[in-house]
Amino acid sequence: MGWETCTGAGIGIGFYGNSETSDGVSQLSSALQHANHTLTAIDHLVLETVERLGEAVRTELTTLEEVLTQRTELVAATRGARRQAEAVAQQLQGLAFWRGVPLSPLQVAEEVSFVEEYRWLAYVLLLLLELLVCLFTLLGLAKQSKWLVIVMTVMSLLVLVLSWGSLGLEAATAVGLSDFCSSPDTYILNLTQEETGLGSDILNYYFLCNQAVSNPFQQRLTLSQRALANIHSQLQGLEREAVPQFPSAQKPLLSLEETMNVTEGNFHQLVALLHCRGLHKDYGAALRGLCEDALEGLLFLLLFSLLSAGALAAALCSLPRAWALFPPRNPSASCSGSHLSEPLFQARLEPVPRLSSFLRCWRRPH
Repeated sequence: MGWETCTGAGIGIGFYGNSETSDGVSQLSSALQHANHTLTAIDHLVLETVERLGEAVRTELTTLEEVLTQRTELVAATRGARRQAEAVAQQLQGLAFWRGVPLSPLQVAEEVSFVEEYRWLAYVLLLLLELLVCLFTLLGLAKQSKWLVIVMTVMSLLVLVLSWGSLGLEAATAVGLSDFCSSPDTYILNLTQEETGLGSDILNYYFLCNQAVSNPFQQRLTLSQRALANIHSQLQGLEREAVPQFPSAQKPLLSLEETMNVTEGNFHQLVALLHCRGLHKDYGAALRGLCEDALEGLLFLLLFSLLSAGALAAALCSLPRAWALFPPRNPSASCSGSHLSEPLFQARLEPVPRLSSFLRCWRRPH
């Protein structure tokens, strides 16, 4: 019979397909987690920088104004630095575009991983069940055990139903995933805009990331950079003119310079994080995991279900005829003279048991 070979090949293909699908979904989940890390880092940097600038405006710049009250032009320069710091804080607040968005990539990644964990486990159990059914069926045929073959026939019917069910589910999923992967950008753009409420300019910038789409944050970044440069120049002018006359102004000026250095460092990190390269790379990795590895694994699982269903159907057709050819094992068979063909009676038998068996058959009325 060839159904056992087909079943073994199907089980091997099934394990490979299950592993490939799991790898693709894991890549999708990792990309979502990395994207969530980038978005969280942007929000954290914006919040930290705005708070630091606000603290500088409330403490160091206020102290500096009080120290320099005798010099009107120095107070005006200090107030100009205050206005520039407030403008930078206002511009930076608009860079945290993901703040308040109800959709979280981390939550999506956790849900995907949760579903994938149970999907992977279900397929492993199905593969192991089919493997055990195949092995015990072969054992029953080898030992010519009718009861074991009957039990395995019933189990084969159950696994056949599961195989046909998984075949239909895999076919539907493969068709839907193939349609999605043929043109994913438009669908994801519309879905993300609907779920997040973000503008199409931001979404197009990160999902497409090409020369035709401009950076929607470029104006804010440019204004913030100019304001930071103006603050630096004003602080340097105050340090040259105010410190010789007002030594007490040196401490708040040094604290302000330290704050501005940290702010510039955070600003350069924001520029790098807000560039479309990082998030678009995560988007591409998620699509590759879903549309290459996961789809490939799904097709192999589809082939596994098809081979398994065909092999089990062939087994269900052949097993009833196989057990019908098994020789009988009741005592009447040995009395009718068929014990010579029975393997059990070809073993070494002692004379006394053979004589008693003969007498028992001779005494039995026909």
